[in-house]
Amino acid sequence: MTTIDRRRLLQRAALGGVALGAWTPLGARQAADGPVVSGDQIELRIGRINRMVDGRPSRGIGINGMSPAPLIRLREGQRARIRVVNDLDVETSLHWHGLLVPFQYDGVPGVSFPGIPAGQSFLYDFPVRQNGTYWYHSHSGGQEQEGLYGPIVIDPATPDPVSFDREHVIVLSDHSRSSPATIFRRMKLQPGYYNFQRQTLVGLLSGRDQKAKDRAEWGRMRMDPADIADATGAVYTYLINGHGPVDNWTGAFTPGERVRLRIVNASAMTTLNIRIPGLPLTIVQADGLNVQPVTVDEFQIGVAETYDAIVTPGDAAYTLVGESVDRSGMARATLTPRPGMIAPVPPLRPRPLATMTDMGMGGMGREGKPGRPDPTAEQNASRRLAAPAATAANPAPDHAAMDHTAMGHGETMAGMGEMDHGMRDFANAPGVAKTPGVQTISSMAIDRTDYPGQGLEDVGHRVLNYRQLRSLDRNPDVRAPGRQIDIHLTGNMERFMWGFDGKRMVDTHEPFAFAEGERVRINLINDTMMAHPIHLHGHFFELVTGHGDHSPRKHTVLVQPGGIVSLDLTADAVGDWAFHCHMLYHMLAGMMRVVTVRPQGSAV
Repeated sequence: MTTIDRRRLLQRAALGGVALGAWTPLGARQAADGPVVSGDQIELRIGRINRMVDGRPSRGIGINGMSPAPLIRLREGQRARIRVVNDLDVETSLHWHGLLVPFQYDGVPGVSFPGIPAGQSFLYDFPVRQNGTYWYHSHSGGQEQEGLYGPIVIDPATPDPVSFDREHVIVLSDHSRSSPATIFRRMKLQPGYYNFQRQTLVGLLSGRDQKAKDRAEWGRMRMDPADIADATGAVYTYLINGHGPVDNWTGAFTPGERVRLRIVNASAMTTLNIRIPGLPLTIVQADGLNVQPVTVDEFQIGVAETYDAIVTPGDAAYTLVGESVDRSGMARATLTPRPGMIAPVPPLRPRPLATMTDMGMGGMGREGKPGRPDPTAEQNASRRLAAPAATAANPAPDHAAMDHTAMGHGETMAGMGEMDHGMRDFANAPGVAKTPGVQTISSMAIDRTDYPGQGLEDVGHRVLNYRQLRSLDRNPDVRAPGRQIDIHLTGNMERFMWGFDGKRMVDTHEPFAFAEGERVRINLINDTMMAHPIHLHGHFFELVTGHGDHSPRKHTVLVQPGGIVSLDLTADAVGDWAFHCHMLYHMLAGMMRVVTVRPQGSAV
């Protein structure tokens, strides 16, 4: 196992030179930061590759001899015919993340097609129905972790509402010289295997870490408040466009230009916090769809999400920072007007600790202080419908309407009497299976769509949250939902078991079933103390954040620990679709199900 000397890493990064191979010429509006494939006929060859990351060799999987894979550039309205050749000695696949394609071309083995056997090829053939920033990756085993991912940019058929002078595609990822099988086995073997930032006695005594009495309660629950991420900088090097922080990928600009950054989180397991010190970011697109511009200084990007941001740099170099959520490492790149210029690399900030809110204890914040009330609770409550599974004897809880401010959240954890936070309170979670895969149920989960993300509450500058996103255009379907379902995100961190409603993919063959064209409210309830990026294939959905017919539409949403995200779905794509947490090892450990959309007239 490789450990990271944080100080040495940052010193090397600060002294690192420009990655000249990534330099793009000045004055180019469409910046080609790497190889691009386009046109009506595209061929992609998947095979083993050798690569160098921060001067160290490693083996991986790539496309056309490289990782990240080439940028696929398409145009809205064209037909894409992409022949994928498998030069591996094992099965492979490609999924077009966020693209609305017929289900047989969605690329998920065992769900929408049988996969691409070794030595064979498969022709993906689909109309391009949208525009924006997307990406593609393997859906076979751990190949995504090994480097099998790449970006997609689809140019609009009509004039782009976002004006810019230059663009750079920024593909973030977490690279390891350990095999996916090794990483997965170690996570199953020991909870927090890669967590080298546990609390210490010195930290407890100094007050830098949690209070000793609260720490004792966490110990009684056999949970670690420093366990923010399963895989950390202890096993990962964080990359931008395939370059480590020492390699320093570098992109050009002319001072005063409007530069569009198309940012893709292609990590296997890492939530990242993105900022460019000294340079505000104006978010103009989320998950490929245009949003009303909102200017921030930092934003959190979950695995598989994409954001487009406009920056207007001056005559100076700037460091683009992608800091892992647990602050164990960072991706680093440079934007500069002239070759050879670099900017200071900020140090890693102190790592965050999980709070009572992260544990699903309602609005309780740091050290037992009440959190902010949910301003959309009344609006959500008025729109919610009775859950189909509810009965008079066992009504479904109205999470959005709960008055969390009146539940005694001012107490510290140690002052909560004999309440056993480790107990499974299944009475509050009808439909959740009582299995070893359920360690806790969030007794007071709340809407956290106004939350910037763990460790970003008090950074002293503007941080994006979901409630700030508003769709640029009116949503295509503004009907009220006809029914609602609750889906619990469940897990047992000690056993590294993850699932939906207490069930892993292997435990049930029953899909989440919808009728074609129906409108459904889905409440994602996170019963774990980790954030989960939940992705639904083949569809976009609207986040219920109080913006009515301009609610943001997404295909992936990061559900914060102890939080609820309500979304409205129009099930308009007939077929079988994968629905899963996009943290690779959570998905492999069971947090995946099938969503079936049945043709009109079929029983649900």
